Amino acid sequence: MRRAAIIVLDGMGVGPAHDTSAYGDDGSNSLGNVAREVGGLTLPNLEALGLGYCGDFAGIGRPSPRQAATGRCQPASAGKDSIAGHWEICGVLLDRPFPTFPNGFPSALVDEFARRTGRGVLANVAGSGTALLNEFAAAHVATGNWIVYTSADSVFQVAAHEDIVPLEELYRACAIARELTVSPWDVARVIARPFRGSDGKWVRTSGRKDFSLAPSSDTLLDRLEERGIPRVGVGKVDDLFAGRGITSVHTPTNAEAYALVREGLQTMDEGLLFANVIEFEIGRAACRERV
Repeated sequence: MRRAAIIVLDGMGVGPAHDTSAYGDDGSNSLGNVAREVGGLTLPNLEALGLGYCGDFAGIGRPSPRQAATGRCQPASAGKDSIAGHWEICGVLLDRPFPTFPNGFPSALVDEFARRTGRGVLANVAGSGTALLNEFAAAHVATGNWIVYTSADSVFQVAAHEDIVPLEELYRACAIARELTVSPWDVARVIARPFRGSDGKWVRTSGRKDFSLAPSSDTLLDRLEERGIPRVGVGKVDDLFAGRGITSVHTPTNAEAYALVREGLQTMDEGLLFANVIEFEIGRAACRERV
């Protein structure tokens, strides 16, 4: 093995999977829907590699010959969240999805989290993090209570203003939540969501941290580590594997991630570069085809 790279554009789908309807995602096609809405995309390098062969995307042609092999994968694991996808890439398949909490978390779990952390809880609903900041951030600043919420994925998210709750306290609280959200709840990830701002102008900061369940069996990263083969992580990859088999430099923007990917490939003599690029997740719900 010399060098290999896996670069995940998190949330940028190219069309429906065989199990899309099971998760309420009929019509999802992030790239295709965005391309249509903006009147076509201009991506000459990806077009030359053969992106157009992965679907019908306005503005993207199908050159012949293409410069790379292309294809569309279908998930084999149950579930649709980041953990299930990244674990599957590395050889771990799930036979059932992680549970989700469309009505918020059970009171027994939330009450114990509040007791253990010494702060009350606001929200406890499923929704968009940015929308919930607009709704609950002012109350959080006034009370110091956590903003706890979930989404369509199996996540227990804790938001706090960095001027009200120091980052280390937020991380300790999320570590406590990680201890609490194992069986019988089996939440896939606990996510620290720090933010700043005032007067309705709330902005997430780069201090996000994910606390994931550990993989249920050996992964590609474990096997590479056993053989002494280097692994270089970019983005939240280490969090998705509970820090097992890889360390990673986290990046708040795509541009910073791309710079690290470029640097890694230029400096690595051998090994695996594994990157997760995050900004494609923003507004992905809006990328579903309107029906």
